[in-house]
Amino acid sequence: MERGVAEGALAPGTALPPVRRLADDLGVSPGTVATAYKELRGRGIVVTRGRGGTVVAPAPAVASRRPPKVPPGLRDLAGGHPDPAFLPGLVPPSRLAPGARSHRSTPRLARLEEVVRDWLRPDGVPVEHVTFAHGALDLVGRLLSVELRPGDAVAMEDPGYHHLLDLVTALGLRSVPVAVDDEGMRPDALRRALRAGAWAVVCSPRGQNPYGGCFSPERREALVDVLREAPDVLVVENDHASAVTDAPLRTLTADGPARWVHVRTVSKFLGADLRWAAAACDATTLARHDGRLLLTSGWVSHLLQETVHGLMTDEGTRALVSRARAAYTARRDALLGELAFRGIPAHGASGMNVWVPVADESAVVNGLRSYGWWVAAGARFRLSSGPGVRISVAELEPADAARLASDFAAVLGESEATYGG
Repeated sequence: MERGVAEGALAPGTALPPVRRLADDLGVSPGTVATAYKELRGRGIVVTRGRGGTVVAPAPAVASRRPPKVPPGLRDLAGGHPDPAFLPGLVPPSRLAPGARSHRSTPRLARLEEVVRDWLRPDGVPVEHVTFAHGALDLVGRLLSVELRPGDAVAMEDPGYHHLLDLVTALGLRSVPVAVDDEGMRPDALRRALRAGAWAVVCSPRGQNPYGGCFSPERREALVDVLREAPDVLVVENDHASAVTDAPLRTLTADGPARWVHVRTVSKFLGADLRWAAAACDATTLARHDGRLLLTSGWVSHLLQETVHGLMTDEGTRALVSRARAAYTARRDALLGELAFRGIPAHGASGMNVWVPVADESAVVNGLRSYGWWVAAGARFRLSSGPGVRISVAELEPADAARLASDFAAVLGESEATYGG
């Protein structure tokens, strides 16, 4: 069977025979076939879908959701990147003592651990156990690969961050869509995902990408109540734009699930070249993450940790981050206001993006292209939710918001036949 998959004779989604039927056909015991199927599942070659039987696993969609290149001459509002004007200069420490250091016995700088605890503690995140990783995706991927087996289900925001959706597929896992609104994950949708067998939940408490939702106090309590019904589920809370998000954090981790991790990266406010993230988690999750980290990259570079520590404790950098947060809020609110003035519903309660529901993504993206704008089609962010486009506002000055909204309204009028009015 493995050879058949590799050679293309068994395509993704092909149903395998029931165990007893294949055993009769091959003249072997059902236990032999069941063991073979178990081995195939362990290798990520097949997945079991309950009453749907065992099927060949989908091929990893590692690149399918990556955005197309920005055409020349267009204003890029699709990338989701921070404004370079608000990023500090990345200057590595001038001196780092030479010689051998016990990275494996002391993988984290103690003073950076304390900075991380001081960063997380005011937001109510428990900080007894903290760890570092090479970015949020690195940490999430490592945890899911340790905690879950190929074919297991993960509850994912829909629409959600396209790189996370790709990551789940590449690990041989199944994404179960959980609808979101302006307050983040919807409790009813999360309950359905957990009842469908999800073993992990990946969510954003604020600045949700691409929809912009953020947990309200009521929504936070409702989600915690749902998670209490599934105490063995791992909850991954991705606070990816923490320092430049104007909304307060209402974390699920405090007095919430037994298995949890809260992860923050610095790419949105210190720079994407700093491949570093901090996380707080329960003791079991810490041991499993750090155990796998030890067997792979071993540790996060002390040189990188020194650079992060220097920036996070620098008063000038903190002031720059504060200005970035205020600017992103003003830019997002300006676009939302201009769209609303023209009768165009949009979402962006927090963060650096605005999500605009549309009936025809291609018509809107291509229409705005003719006006000089490049926005992201929503297809790569969606599992089963309705169509839309994502507009990144980090570099959209409030003075430009009116022109973009006016062009958006014109495009909707020009594409009325496909847009549907």
